[in-house]
Amino acid sequence: MSEPVNRARRALNEAPAELLLDRIADVLAAYGVTRVELLQVDYRLSALLPLADGEAVTGPGHPAWRCFDHQTPIVADGTGYLPVSMRGERRGVLRVAPVPGDRAALGELAEIATALAHEIAAVTAGTDLYRTARRSRRLTLAAEMQWEMLPGRSRIRPSFSLAGQLEPAYAVRGDSFDWSDDGQRLWLSTINGTGEGVAASMLTSLATYALRNARRAGLGLADQAALADQAIYDLHRGDRHLAALLMELDLRSGALTVVDAGSPRLVLLRGGEVRELPLEAQFPLGMFEATDYHEQRFELCRGDRIFVVSDGVIEATGQDVRYGETALDRFLRRTGPMEPLDAVRSLIGDLRAFVAGDLVDDAVVVCLDWTGPQD
Repeated sequence: MSEPVNRARRALNEAPAELLLDRIADVLAAYGVTRVELLQVDYRLSALLPLADGEAVTGPGHPAWRCFDHQTPIVADGTGYLPVSMRGERRGVLRVAPVPGDRAALGELAEIATALAHEIAAVTAGTDLYRTARRSRRLTLAAEMQWEMLPGRSRIRPSFSLAGQLEPAYAVRGDSFDWSDDGQRLWLSTINGTGEGVAASMLTSLATYALRNARRAGLGLADQAALADQAIYDLHRGDRHLAALLMELDLRSGALTVVDAGSPRLVLLRGGEVRELPLEAQFPLGMFEATDYHEQRFELCRGDRIFVVSDGVIEATGQDVRYGETALDRFLRRTGPMEPLDAVRSLIGDLRAFVAGDLVDDAVVVCLDWTGPQD
């Protein structure tokens, strides 16, 4: 690792949370860079917003968006655009000018942008600065709660790639997702929430933390579902319940274990063909006392893609016409060459175009690629 990159890492580690960009600018001055700007992607995945004053970047053909989409440095008109990403989580783009013409120097700038992404993640728990700058409008209280619960919006490991999105991004109520991996297994849960406003978010929060508690205790999927089911029933006595889909993927073999608790739709894309996996419909979480849940098993093939979509996707309505399963299947086929986050973003964009604006009902979309065991 070059000395400028090491110097940038040290500067970031020592900088107060609000001065990360200033410290980066000091280091980049050695490259002749005089302008440094952080553009963060907003909650809706539709705008790159400056940390300080400035114009949002919304045009899809803009170099900043090309950098974000392709996750590679872009140089245009003497300005460099560098991905600010870590472990597959795309936070935005670092815009620098003038950009050095040396390819090696550009590579070092890209490494520094990655270091910035890691440091932003490290300081975000203690400051609202970066969260606040990511929003183009005010989040509802329910949406604030939902976004704070998420493990991230995308993740890449050697054996899988994963992404998810909540809609309407600034007013989502009950839909959510959660994931965790230990290098050998990946756990993924998707919740199709019910209710309105904060009440819906609180119900989803209870289910999410109950599932995490059971997962971290080493329980299997069926017992995770049973614990969350009991937690919700004990509080609401069957008056409130929600649908969930729990999955555990063996990252070495591709064995997929599933528990369907009145779940969202689970779709497999294999070899360009789309089919819905046949799930055993079981009661939603919290509907009855002491429900027993059963696990199902499927075998994934290397290169398989899985989508989880909630009712809000299929039921989205534009001009009194439902988006529907046929349109969904047709669109999912087109996502084959895309990375999971791009596939999710494209599907959400298609839905927004269909309804001519933001979705009214909650919708969650999660995309998972299993790339196979790493030898």
